[in-house]
Amino acid sequence: MAKQIINVPDIGGADNVDIIEICVAVGDTVSAEDSLLVLESDKASMEVPSPVSGKVVGILVKEGGKVSEGDAIFEIEAEGAADAPAAEPAAAPAAAPAPAVAAPAASSEQLVKVPDIGGSENVEVIELCVAVGDEVAEGDSIIVLESDKASMEVPAPASGKVVSFAIKEGDKLSEGDDILVLEVSAGAATPAAVPAESAPAAAAPVPAASGGVTDVNVPDIGGSENVEVIEVCVAEGDEISEGDSIVVLESDKASMEIPSPASGKVVSITVKEGDKVSEGAALLKLEVVGAAPAAAPAPAAAPAAPQAPAKPVEQPVKTTQELHPAEVSATTGEVYAGPAVRKLARQLGVNLSEVKPTGPRKRHTKDDVREFVKTVMKQRSTGGAAVTGGSGIPAVPAVDFSQFGEIEMQKMSKIKKVTAAAMVRNWLNVPHVTQFDDADITDLEAFRKNMKAEAEAAGVKLTPLPFLLKACAAALKAEPSFNVSMHPDGEHIVQKKYIHIGMAVDTPNGLVVPVIRDVDKKGLFELAAETVALAKKARDGKLMPKDMQGGCFTISSLGPIGGTGFTPIVNAPEVAILGVSKADIKPRWNGKEFEPRQMLPLCLSYDHRAINGGDAGRFFTFLSAVLSDVRRLLL
Repeated sequence: MAKQIINVPDIGGADNVDIIEICVAVGDTVSAEDSLLVLESDKASMEVPSPVSGKVVGILVKEGGKVSEGDAIFEIEAEGAADAPAAEPAAAPAAAPAPAVAAPAASSEQLVKVPDIGGSENVEVIELCVAVGDEVAEGDSIIVLESDKASMEVPAPASGKVVSFAIKEGDKLSEGDDILVLEVSAGAATPAAVPAESAPAAAAPVPAASGGVTDVNVPDIGGSENVEVIEVCVAEGDEISEGDSIVVLESDKASMEIPSPASGKVVSITVKEGDKVSEGAALLKLEVVGAAPAAAPAPAAAPAAPQAPAKPVEQPVKTTQELHPAEVSATTGEVYAGPAVRKLARQLGVNLSEVKPTGPRKRHTKDDVREFVKTVMKQRSTGGAAVTGGSGIPAVPAVDFSQFGEIEMQKMSKIKKVTAAAMVRNWLNVPHVTQFDDADITDLEAFRKNMKAEAEAAGVKLTPLPFLLKACAAALKAEPSFNVSMHPDGEHIVQKKYIHIGMAVDTPNGLVVPVIRDVDKKGLFELAAETVALAKKARDGKLMPKDMQGGCFTISSLGPIGGTGFTPIVNAPEVAILGVSKADIKPRWNGKEFEPRQMLPLCLSYDHRAINGGDAGRFFTFLSAVLSDVRRLLL
């Protein structure tokens, strides 16, 4: 049997789709079309089937990861395929010596272990930076460790391909423990260990004289050179205590705070943010609190005296990760992040205090930064402003519901979270107006029932929805002010020449709105078939992003569920939405007497920036007239 790499198939152009479930394990036997994993975009969930039958020998991704079309996800030993190379050695024994010559080009497996981490024991693995099957370059981060003193990234000692992991997130490691197996070229350098840069443990010694002005220099920082000053924590004239942070340094592997070696007053500061410093570089001048400067000459008589005070003030250089979140908020603007994340944030111009952390212990991750940038750019492209706690909208206070009784925390699906965010955005950005009316559909219902047998013969079920779609398409043509979108520049309105209508569908994963295209050009039977097919795809989680794009108008129908009316939220960038409630028999005055008529409650919400009340009145009047007498569609 031959091994075959399985890649992500065509997923409708979606990129960086979340892996929410892996359905198989290494060693499992699968058949063609068996589900391998489940992906979830912001529009739909979809299962990726196996294209072949065979045995799973490798899983190249993990839950929570992101993939795009063409990415490698599984390695399967396919059934019915012979391994051709197996016969080659027997066929040509004379060629046996040849591999010895070619050996330097062959690949070999190397076990990567935890390097020197400054004597720390049982350090927690808080992040795996790579997955099985990934190609890594020498120096690339493979895992992130976090002790009670520092976060440190462990780099790859050589370039190669990740074959397998010996650990998982949450494990505790010490120096020398196995991390992963790396397939490297025999010619590649494979150093025994590449130490992860960690926060060292020495601070600048206090001068022998405990009074007067003294220089404070960069202490031992583990041999690092040209480390960037990312924050100066004090100002000239500040009174500081021994151990207070004076500057924060950041290399490409760790952030570290330099503490003051003594109490006193800051006389002058030698460095500024952005400077590069190395061990021994001057940081500031400190007027030390203590005895009079006259006492300073005394230690000069004894050469050994200057070394005596060094040990009592020697202390670990704190990293930002050493602090409790409350301390971090006081010194670093409520940011709890590793150096790689801070570097990415600086490159993208992101203020980390505005980013919501999702990592362990409320730690910021690279994905948090990328998601923040993506959200801001989306809001910018749609003309919407970001709504945060600083927008003047009071936050809903947190409540511990468990104090009132038993509760259960249920994780929201991605579709529900995206829908919730869209509802808030639309409600805050669109000035809504909702108008109500009842349409007399007595004759329409009689016609629909008379057409039932003919529809069944054509293989479709004729519901009221196709009639609503045709009526709304006719109303959009009659009142084109409804078939527009606001341009992001705030100075133009986009008038659409096509009529695509979305229909809200309630699914187990949340609300989705597939779009039916060119409604005005399709007949009732064609619309009936298409609505049923799209609704099924929605409930099965098989909608593609393109199935939910390009809508001009939306219909949200509660149908037989009940209710006499509601106020639907406009699905921006559309400017209107029609809500449909349960039809009921009501008495209507015909000029001589009351007669029973089947009335359909309608509620029309619209964006008052694009549509005026008069426009809405004309749209509603036309729509009700068409629903009351479908023959008007022929006019």
